[in-house]
Amino acid sequence: MQLIAEYPKEGVARGWPNGHYMIVLDTDRDGVFNYINWNTMLLECWEKYGISDFYTDYSGQSAFIKIHTSTDQMKDLRLNWENPFLFYDPDRDGLSEMAIRIVDTPQPDPAAQADGFEKQQVAGRADWVSIAVDLDNDNAPGNDFDFDCTLGFMGGGFDYTDQVHALRNMRGLPEADRFFIDPRFRELTELIYADHKNAWNLIYRRGEWKQAYLVFDEDDDCARWERVEFYYPMDPFKMGSGKGGVDNHPQSDWAGDRGEWDLDNSGGGRLYVGRFDGRIHLYGAEWGCWRIDQTARYFQGYDRSWQNKAPKSFATVKYTDTDDNGFLDCIEYDLDGDRVFETKIELKALGVDDRCELIDVSDFKYGDFTRLYKKVSGKMWANAVAARKAAERFGLNTLWYAKLQQPSSLREQYRDGYWLQFYIYKDLENLFMRENDSAMLEKLQAAYFSSDWARLSR
Repeated sequence: MQLIAEYPKEGVARGWPNGHYMIVLDTDRDGVFNYINWNTMLLECWEKYGISDFYTDYSGQSAFIKIHTSTDQMKDLRLNWENPFLFYDPDRDGLSEMAIRIVDTPQPDPAAQADGFEKQQVAGRADWVSIAVDLDNDNAPGNDFDFDCTLGFMGGGFDYTDQVHALRNMRGLPEADRFFIDPRFRELTELIYADHKNAWNLIYRRGEWKQAYLVFDEDDDCARWERVEFYYPMDPFKMGSGKGGVDNHPQSDWAGDRGEWDLDNSGGGRLYVGRFDGRIHLYGAEWGCWRIDQTARYFQGYDRSWQNKAPKSFATVKYTDTDDNGFLDCIEYDLDGDRVFETKIELKALGVDDRCELIDVSDFKYGDFTRLYKKVSGKMWANAVAARKAAERFGLNTLWYAKLQQPSSLREQYRDGYWLQFYIYKDLENLFMRENDSAMLEKLQAAYFSSDWARLSR
């Protein structure tokens, strides 16, 4: 274990970046801890080689707990804000295939303030969690973090004050206490946090959540060490950190991700594979939004601010559950980037049932996630092959899309399978419109949005 207590050089307003209290737990016994620049005596735990080979141990089966403030402002040093951040390495390759972030949001504590501490204090209740998963396990050196989606829960949460971990060797020489701004951490006999073994059950068995979010990295460019950062249920078109759009969070991707939001947690974090697009969706989501970045030009790294580069425009797809049955049934497209949805598809009007088999992930292990994604990718590609055959029956030249017909990975089956179907759909739509064939247009719409290309032959 490594404990770092960092203090601001002078009295300043509280909050980031004025101090750190961070503990790295070497649960995989590799000896890698926080990176400290000994020339400046500064904590630089986000320094890295390349895009995501971070010097601090975020890889493998590791963990840390942390808050962006100094210990002298905290009432209870057994607790923390990110409490903890857990990294999972189920295949033991030294890389992280899952990450769980558990947050205890500081709340006003007048008694602590009266005692000279910061007004906002953690209190032993986790009210925000995120579960990030590398669905196809394609991380590797140079691509250390390739989380594909993140499932999150907010509000309510769970009490974790019974998750006690004893400390046996923290106490140093009492005579040396006078050399520390706040020697209390030297007297700790325990830390309180959810560990690798118990975190999952605490989230799903004890959590009393009020909201559930899902974000999917559709352009596969996330290189953040902890997760695919969430999109938020805000304006589909406004863009930039703090500007009120779905990418309002400073660490969100400009474009390329798909976010969905269940604002009353009616779906309990369950998932389903949508019939209309073959993708994984959040059951209970009132709406969702996908900002298309087809060539992954505006990628999500540790922090997007250094890029100083944002798309001038992007295509947007909005999803809505209009009948409140938990399944998205209305899809709107703004493909020309003018911030106006020019096309609206309603599944019921096409005779397509929006209801799908539910996927309860509360008992999932990592292998269950990879099997789910393998099934989704395989089905996506099978549908793409069926679409190509359907197009050729109508005389379309599918060699236009030769690049999309050579997938070499699960991710390419998923990505190229989607785009191959979409292009063929639009080409057939153009063909039937030119031929003024309304009957075939109707069949095409039903075939594409039900992932059943055989409908074109009926």
